[in-house]
Amino acid sequence: MADVIEVGAARDGAPPPAGRTRRRGATERGNRATPYLFLAPYLVLFGVFGLAPILFGVWISLHQWDLQLPNRPFIGLDNYQDLFSSDSAIYGDWWSSVRATGVFTLFSVPLLVVVPLGLALLLNRSFPGRTFFRAAFFAPYVLGVAVIGLLWRFLLDANLGLVNRLLGLVGLPSDTPWVTDVPWAWVSLVGVTVWWTCGFNAVIYLAGLQDIPAELYEAAKVDGAGGWDRFRHVTIPGLRPVMLFVFTTTILASANVFGQAFLITQGAPGEQTRTVVWRIVDEGLRDYDAGRAAAMSVFFALMLAVVSIVNFRLFRYRED
Repeated sequence: MADVIEVGAARDGAPPPAGRTRRRGATERGNRATPYLFLAPYLVLFGVFGLAPILFGVWISLHQWDLQLPNRPFIGLDNYQDLFSSDSAIYGDWWSSVRATGVFTLFSVPLLVVVPLGLALLLNRSFPGRTFFRAAFFAPYVLGVAVIGLLWRFLLDANLGLVNRLLGLVGLPSDTPWVTDVPWAWVSLVGVTVWWTCGFNAVIYLAGLQDIPAELYEAAKVDGAGGWDRFRHVTIPGLRPVMLFVFTTTILASANVFGQAFLITQGAPGEQTRTVVWRIVDEGLRDYDAGRAAAMSVFFALMLAVVSIVNFRLFRYRED
């Protein structure tokens, strides 16, 4: 009996063998390293295709980086100063493109936030053919911008377009310059973009609606809340994180508009619908001035970052 107690005491009080300690330490280090091993592929890809191009773009923006010349001298912040100097050659075109992007974003974002929400509320109900209508509203989103742009360019043509022909059949003006004059060019760009992308936001909203507990609606109904009250006090708070995502991504997508303007209005009338991304592409690939194009890109990215931060501050989700 004494031997058993002594052995047990030795097991409890004596330190474990050195080999076992090393194995345990190696196992703990391996466990700590496991998350980083899973993150490694993403971090490598982000570093190569994300972070490195960003840093290289900032470096280019500090140089007179003419793609046709071998020498690319360091000029500091001169490219950024040109964006704000009325004497520079790019000042007028740059701020004209900023204005065009702002106009498009201002009119498209509210529609792409509100219209998909209404669609999601309708598609969340039970009715015959619900699955078909869900697919039908989402279907345009799977098409590329080239297909959408060329399709609507022909449909909205003032002379041969189907839209004006149908309007003429019902007694409305049949010569509306949808793609060559303002404000019709903006109506066309915003309308086509809403038709094309609202299905995606509707699906996001729909997923959020299905995540709201049905018990909350039942409790609100028992308390005498009507449809509007249930929408304000149950649906909207339940969708707050989803609305933050939709609002932020929609702002970023609208601010980066390029394909629709390039293919549908082609910048008309004049250059009034030429957007920031279009201007950056022209500066870098048509005028071969990569330094100024990079400066435009960096400044525009900072503008969008500020807008996103403000958006998160306004719509941030609180558990209480």
